[in-house]
Amino acid sequence: MDYIELKVDIFPRDPWAGVLIAQLAENGYESFVDTDTGILAYAPKNSVDTENPLKKTVLESPKDELSINVEIQLIPHQNWNELWESEFEPVEIENLLTIMAPFHKLENPDGMVVEIMPRMSFGTGHHQTTWMMSRALFDVHPFPFKVLDMGTGTGVLAIIAEKLGAGEVLAVDIEEWSVENAEENALRNQCKNIQFLCGDMDVVKTEGFELILANINKNVLKVHLPEYSKKISQNGRLFLSGFFHSDCEELIALAGEVGFEKKYILTRDNWAAIEFQKS
Repeated sequence: MDYIELKVDIFPRDPWAGVLIAQLAENGYESFVDTDTGILAYAPKNSVDTENPLKKTVLESPKDELSINVEIQLIPHQNWNELWESEFEPVEIENLLTIMAPFHKLENPDGMVVEIMPRMSFGTGHHQTTWMMSRALFDVHPFPFKVLDMGTGTGVLAIIAEKLGAGEVLAVDIEEWSVENAEENALRNQCKNIQFLCGDMDVVKTEGFELILANINKNVLKVHLPEYSKKISQNGRLFLSGFFHSDCEELIALAGEVGFEKKYILTRDNWAAIEFQKS
């Protein structure tokens, strides 16, 4: 399958690059790379509007003070891995975690090392939401045994969870190619306690999860919240991300309606992650 690469340079870059990623994800784009000047976004050739790629985004009618440059090119399928090798840089999360690809050569990576070949999936640690979710897991003591990772993408959060001590991890994604990619990444990291399923909440048949992770679009989270409440154990912890800080009040109110109490909010470049506890 051929892919489209959308290159957008924005000045000033922040906060517009993060906003644009969220909106392009709703417009059919599947993978993103942060650059010093903006973003790169990727989507199957026939799934997005190449004539007006910024339609329905904050940059469709830009403000006068913004400088924008847009380039689109076709990426033949056979060149995808080469593209990732040229663009994907290792991610270091404080001194706790290094997320890197098999082709990276780091002599002394910091902390836990997770090896990810991203393919087309979301979740390399570059985006603020994955960074925050990954960081938050290192503050969980003792680490829960039974974990659910919704919207697993590359499987990175599920892999971190097992490495931190989870004994039973269920990782779910609606995209078959994401599940395949996540399974490959789990093998790369010698994980043995993760089960991967393709689907939505309907494929999650068990309950009693002590920790649920969901780094997904806000509208999906709003639909899922009642199901998370049913699937989680008493006093279980729920980590949500994939939304802006301005969305926190709405999500906290909705979560409260189904029995969750807010514990803390983490923010990074206008994005947010919230930890809840089932009360």
